[in-house]
Amino acid sequence: EAVGKDVTRFKPGDQVFGFTGFGVSAYAEYKCMPETASLAIRPANTTYEESAAAVDGATTALFFLRDQAHLQRGQRVLIVGASGSIGTYAVQLAKHFGAHVTGVCSTGNLDLVTSLGADRVIDYTKEDFADGNETYDVVFDTVGKSAFSHCKGSLTDTGCYVPTVGLKNVLLKRWTAMTGGKRVVSGMSIDKRDALVFIRNLIESNQLRIVIDRRYPLEQIAGDCPKAC
Repeated sequence: EAVGKDVTRFKPGDQVFGFTGFGVSAYAEYKCMPETASLAIRPANTTYEESAAAVDGATTALFFLRDQAHLQRGQRVLIVGASGSIGTYAVQLAKHFGAHVTGVCSTGNLDLVTSLGADRVIDYTKEDFADGNETYDVVFDTVGKSAFSHCKGSLTDTGCYVPTVGLKNVLLKRWTAMTGGKRVVSGMSIDKRDALVFIRNLIESNQLRIVIDRRYPLEQIAGDCPKAC
């Protein structure tokens, strides 16, 4: 709509997508953000709805798999919550990086996760992945439903457990970094500019599918939102 006089990264009329940070008030007709914010030109082959759905889940999955776990071609990765907002992108990105992917989800989402490229899918309502004999280079818990102690037996000798939440995991990261071997990897992605460009390029080259579960009109947004926002 408008840019400041010193802004060079964007111009009026640019169609953008991005992340407003960890504050509130993204449900608004207008949003003022600094030029250095997590914004990028949105994928040309998407709608605004699709672009919005490709921001948080995809960039979070990219941050943990590529930047934290350093996932490599040929490695084996297990994704807990493979049908969720982070998990659906984690499956696709892990395959993009050349990994063998096992997804964990409920019965109703088995076909979805398979269609996203998972090599194997485990129904957690019928089977606990930790009871099996398979080991993984990366166990990525996208929904905070597991623990390092539960997953440790499913990791290779140098494998990493990658949770997206939990203060306890921050402490475990420090401890396991000192002890060596199986470890916890955690962190926080704040600046998403490069990630957004990476995701946009994948979407525009039809290498990343955007999954939208449901759509709601703005009037049905959950929570107490002041009229001003």
